[in-house]
Amino acid sequence: MTVRLLTNIGRLWTGTDVCSNAAILVHDDRIVWAGPASDLPQSVPGVIDDIVDVDHVENLGGGLVTPGLIDAHSHPVYAGNRWAELAMRTSGSTNNEIVAAGGGVASTVTVTRGTDPWTLCNNVRERLRQWICAGTTTIEAKTGYHLTRDGELADIRMLRSLEEEPSMPRIHATFLAAHVLPPEYFGRRRDYIEAVRLWAGDAAAAGADSIDVYCDEGHFTPDEARVLLMTGQRVGLKARIHACANERVGAAQVAAEVGCASADLLTEANEDDIKALHHGGVAATICPGSALHNGRTPPVRALLDRGVTLALGTDHNPGQCGITSMPLVVGLSVAMFGLSVNEALRAATLGGAAALRVSDRGALAPGMYADIVLWDADHEGAFAWAFGLRAQRVWRGGVPVQV
Repeated sequence: MTVRLLTNIGRLWTGTDVCSNAAILVHDDRIVWAGPASDLPQSVPGVIDDIVDVDHVENLGGGLVTPGLIDAHSHPVYAGNRWAELAMRTSGSTNNEIVAAGGGVASTVTVTRGTDPWTLCNNVRERLRQWICAGTTTIEAKTGYHLTRDGELADIRMLRSLEEEPSMPRIHATFLAAHVLPPEYFGRRRDYIEAVRLWAGDAAAAGADSIDVYCDEGHFTPDEARVLLMTGQRVGLKARIHACANERVGAAQVAAEVGCASADLLTEANEDDIKALHHGGVAATICPGSALHNGRTPPVRALLDRGVTLALGTDHNPGQCGITSMPLVVGLSVAMFGLSVNEALRAATLGGAAALRVSDRGALAPGMYADIVLWDADHEGAFAWAFGLRAQRVWRGGVPVQV
């Protein structure tokens, strides 16, 4: 179908405005008009092939419609689980004790490497379906659990191929070989840094959008992060960084210096870090699920007050956080960080687009992708109430997704 009209929308939250009794006109995969139904243009580009009367969908009385949500930080490409490790941690075990018992990131690397590509792909496909069925139409998806050239490149190609399948979210693939030092490089740290630098061009050719470095104690140093991120930028990858997650080691300053698209987590960021991000034009991606798990809250209000663009992410990963619902992340952001519902929704839409440095999504406006969600509610305030508001209908590029 080339032209679709969504009409009788009870409440339309566009990302920049709110209106009642609204309509959206879609041509191919783009929005050509959105606003009050009374202002609907008399002429449209072509013949309307499909009219969706939102007022008659599940008796929602018009319902709430927003842009598709954007998850700006996730790690969905892995095999196995680390639930036993989580039980140990909640019982008081230290990280060293967990690693000694065979846990930690290295355990996921071992299991992922040992999983056949078909099984791994099926697992990732099922996870991605959870995102889009919950109203997330774009997801930033990191590699980082193979930590070999062939494994990391295969993960990127897999993400690109999954994106082309029906009912999948748009995928922003991030090359995260600089996650941890793999076991076979023990004692050869410099060799691994050079290897990742060599792989960066191959990652870009395989379809990666960004390069990420986990810059923290026990991961990679600021100097190593700087070299790796600049190498990625030279081959056309956007730069992102895990910053101030556990310790302040200078990652925020590296993000500003390099010109990262986003600095993520930021639970230990201070005023100097916030100033650096602001001056560097770096978006801050906050993950309330991980903050809740760690018992540490990032300085969210200070970031907003300084003018830093805020994005939200699930930080879905096998060792800490299993959230795949961005509506839950929005609700947690309101409850934990004191954001207004509008601030949290902007962070989950336009903020996510800014963190990914894409300008074609995150709002319902002419020229934007027709990534649209009808929610099981009639007001955006329900996000603060439901803690996982249900998506009633989802359209990606104007095409309905079976939820």
